[in-house]
Amino acid sequence: MTTETLNTETETRANFITHIIDEDLASGKHNNVYTRFPPEPNGYLHIGHAKSICLNFGIAQEYNGKCNLRFDDTNPVKEDVEYVDSIKQDVEWLGFKWEGEPRYASDYFDQLYGYAIELINKGLAYVDELSPEEMREYRGTLTEAGKNSPYRDRSVEENLALFEKMKNGEFAEGKACLRAKIDMASPFIVMRDPVLYRVKFASHHQTGDKWCIYPMYDFTHCISDAIERITHSICTLEFQDNRRLYDWVLENISIERPLPHQYEFSRLNLEGTLTSKRKLLKLVEDKIVDGWNDPRMPTISGLRRRGYTPASLREFCRRIGVTKQDNVVEYSALEACIREDLNENAPRAMAVINPVKVVIENFGEKEMLTAPNHPNRPELGERQLPFTRELYIDEADFREEANKQYKRLVLGKEVRLRNAYVIKAERVEKDASGKITTIFCTYDPETLGKNPADGRKVKGVIHWVSAEENKPAEFRIYDRLFTVANPGAAEEITDVINPNSLVIKHGFVEPSLANAKAEQGYQFEREGYYCLDSKDGNANNLVFNLTVGLKESVAF
Repeated sequence: MTTETLNTETETRANFITHIIDEDLASGKHNNVYTRFPPEPNGYLHIGHAKSICLNFGIAQEYNGKCNLRFDDTNPVKEDVEYVDSIKQDVEWLGFKWEGEPRYASDYFDQLYGYAIELINKGLAYVDELSPEEMREYRGTLTEAGKNSPYRDRSVEENLALFEKMKNGEFAEGKACLRAKIDMASPFIVMRDPVLYRVKFASHHQTGDKWCIYPMYDFTHCISDAIERITHSICTLEFQDNRRLYDWVLENISIERPLPHQYEFSRLNLEGTLTSKRKLLKLVEDKIVDGWNDPRMPTISGLRRRGYTPASLREFCRRIGVTKQDNVVEYSALEACIREDLNENAPRAMAVINPVKVVIENFGEKEMLTAPNHPNRPELGERQLPFTRELYIDEADFREEANKQYKRLVLGKEVRLRNAYVIKAERVEKDASGKITTIFCTYDPETLGKNPADGRKVKGVIHWVSAEENKPAEFRIYDRLFTVANPGAAEEITDVINPNSLVIKHGFVEPSLANAKAEQGYQFEREGYYCLDSKDGNANNLVFNLTVGLKESVAF
């Protein structure tokens, strides 16, 4: 597995899957393209799913085809309507629309049951009463063949009767299951008489209490593709061996031909993140994060709340491409996409996160200054900034003494305030601990929008907010959730949690941000890109999340 740094050069959409589609259309094998995105509704979608969404829906768009959204909902114990709703929202937010209404594998439960009966009648499925522990023992290992279950040679009539008992709830969970009769000596463990149906006394979010037996994912998935007439069934490489089972199932049931073919691509492995729903759920349940949409989570909803845009995620997925080679993409590649998007589109504003007061002793009445919302896009308009005798600047922008490399405010020297005047630091006031509480300055009234008349050179520019007319704000400064590049390898996930993944500070923003809207990105000048938090932020409680810094962050 390699680590990739992505460049920003334009890449073509072509990949091995589109080459296959081109050949299929040219040969007449298919005269249309029909794909699907088939998530299991057992958690929120993450950045890896974004790649699959963009691939499946993107291919359908490029070929004027169709793409279904289908929930592979075969395990009611772990599924929830909350997850269904969140998945719909994520797909739509990314900019895609599925064909018709959302579909569910559970829509096909009656048909699936019929196909199971067909396999039993053909002598290709049997009801097994081995315990789960015994079944694992009989299955064998990667180097040793499995052995046949003592229940494998039951008659068709007995299997039909026992499967009916399973359906009627006459077996307890774990006491019986329906297995395919394939080959217990197969070098592929997935082909060693896999389970097709198991007993689960659980209410289903779509079918209620109609069923107490539920089909396994591998049995359901391929049949659902065939029922929906999917032309190109695209999934990630970990399902490559499963394709043998999918093909076996479809070839042995009387379902409409031609049968769909599965194509596998490498999943997205993003440096420093987890994409295991089980492990992400643990972070949520253990309250290590603030829910599935915590801005530190790699979920689509978490990235959205943090301020990532649909365009930035689509561009990221375009850049990483589609291959069969496993690799790890550097986190900076994702950050580069959102940084470029927001640099081009985000309006500018000023915020002081670590404030220290400045008093301009020779300034009189308040002035309203005009500033562009974007330096390169006049169509985004302008905003008004109240300039008053008392201001806030960032405490890091002042030093009593400094060398020539320091381009900010120094005692006895000048600096320009962004979109305003040149000021000079004259003296400071400190508290009992020696901390500077106030910087007393003078300003040059002839320097609004122009250099000092006598040719003085002022090199530094700093941001500011009026101390008299501003909006108090909370700033949530997010860093990576984990301290290592591969947190999934940690024995205990809590051992690699970054204790500084969230730092909360309180400061001030310019008054124009009083009406900031959730998910609208802003460049807080010289600070980074921020957005109003969609959960806790509103006009009466301004809470801004750091989306990404102005410069590339340090790698692990």
